[in-house]
Amino acid sequence: MYGYEITQQVKEQSEGKILLTEGALYPALHKLEADGLLTTERVMIGKRMRKYYTLTPAGNTAITDKIKEFYSFLEAMQLIIGGKPKNT
Repeated sequence: MYGYEITQQVKEQSEGKILLTEGALYPALHKLEADGLLTTERVMIGKRMRKYYTLTPAGNTAITDKIKEFYSFLEAMQLIIGGKPKNT
C-alpha cells in the first residue's frame, strides 16, 4: 500500500477511532524501511510518483512477535484492572 492508502485502511478498520497523520506515519515507515522490515517501490501514477510499502519476511516475523507482545500486555492490563482477558 502507499501512505494515504495506509491511513485510510487504519481509519476504516478502526471504525474511525484511529486517525494516522502524515507526521506520525511517514517517520514510522522510514524507520521500518531502515530496519529492513519494509521495502519500497516507486510507481508513476499520471504525473505523480507513488511510493508503495511492502513488508519483508523479517517484517512479517516482527509483526507476529509484536502482536504476541501486545496480547501479553493486554492480558497483564486485564489482570491489573480486574477480570479475565477476552482474547487469549
